[in-house]
Amino acid sequence: MARSDIIVIGAGIIGVTSALALQREGHRVRILDRKGVAAETSRGNAGAFAYTDIEPLATPGILRKAPKWLLDPLGPLSIPPAYALPLMPWMLRFWRASWQDRYAAAVAAQASLMHHSRAALERLIANVDGEPLMRREGQLQVYEGEAAYRASLPAWTLRRQHGVRFDLLESPAALAEIQPGLSPRFTHAGYTPDWMNTVDPARWTEYLAQQFVAAGGVIATADIRALRQASDGVEIETATGTIRADQVVLAAGAWSHHLARTLGDTIPLETERGYNTTFSTASFDLRTHLTFADHGFVVSKIGEGLRVGGAVELGGLRLAPNYKRAETLLRKARDFLPGFDPQGGTQWMGFRPSLPDSLPIISRAPRADRVIYAFGHGHLGLTQSAGTAELVAALAAHRDPAIELQAFDAARF
Repeated sequence: MARSDIIVIGAGIIGVTSALALQREGHRVRILDRKGVAAETSRGNAGAFAYTDIEPLATPGILRKAPKWLLDPLGPLSIPPAYALPLMPWMLRFWRASWQDRYAAAVAAQASLMHHSRAALERLIANVDGEPLMRREGQLQVYEGEAAYRASLPAWTLRRQHGVRFDLLESPAALAEIQPGLSPRFTHAGYTPDWMNTVDPARWTEYLAQQFVAAGGVIATADIRALRQASDGVEIETATGTIRADQVVLAAGAWSHHLARTLGDTIPLETERGYNTTFSTASFDLRTHLTFADHGFVVSKIGEGLRVGGAVELGGLRLAPNYKRAETLLRKARDFLPGFDPQGGTQWMGFRPSLPDSLPIISRAPRADRVIYAFGHGHLGLTQSAGTAELVAALAAHRDPAIELQAFDAARF
């Protein structure tokens, strides 16, 4: 295969992993980013490879909850009133994606990408000797009482249908065998033993970037203004001049749709603004990744400490952060985890790139066949990064990808 010059735009986990996969296939690859490696969402996420999360955000009947979202600015999913009107076009697409016909197709597509990504991650870990940066401690999704547990069972049935392995626990004693110290209000749970975490998402992304550079790759900062396809490649307009490449991979997360627009593509990408607080030391003996599904947040190990975060705020890129959301999560964590000390943490907000059907775009640009889109993974960017990278490499080489990509095509919008 002939070597080609490929520029990857974006140094988050999707961009870095894609660059590494392209490099392994013999391409000359450069990464351009406006800030640097893991400078945005890839730095502060929960560190989870959430392969069990196959259900999209747009579930049947979910739009009936929209008024409650507006009335509860600190709830698990909220829309700031100042952003309600700009969000309406996205919400209409979101509503259509929640219809049963499209919902079922989205679940099937997501499950396919999850299966591929899980296998791809294991290949990546082996290729880069990355096992020391992994934690294989499972995940416990807990429920308060019989009613909440029964309401969750259809989602567990859906997981079983798509090959997800889990155990359902129906007593506080069963929960305590996996995670001692939970509040007794939690009586039921689902445990997914194959769930994985990285010890730190920033460290994992930086480690992969180091592997890329050590093998001859280049990472540089650039303020990219526009993309143009020429007869013999792609022109990248930056603040300091024009850069050319044979192909371009656009993996700039929540900012990707701005550059796609310069190619003539209007992509309905919004941002799930996620909040968390990180503690350098652990005041609670966390044995597994904890998911409080009905409260919209998780607690995970990060380094030697803990990270408490989650929630979804559909608020775009410009509104100021509302850190009361992070404080709300800490108050709940204090109540749910007796002995947890919520003092002294570092707050953070990140922009998760979200499309209405909860599926990313992994395809060539409709109007520029030398540009590959790899963005829109929502809160699953880390989870799907290795799988996306292998699919991007297949697209760059003009060979059939490992899974069917029609559901991930930019042309669906």
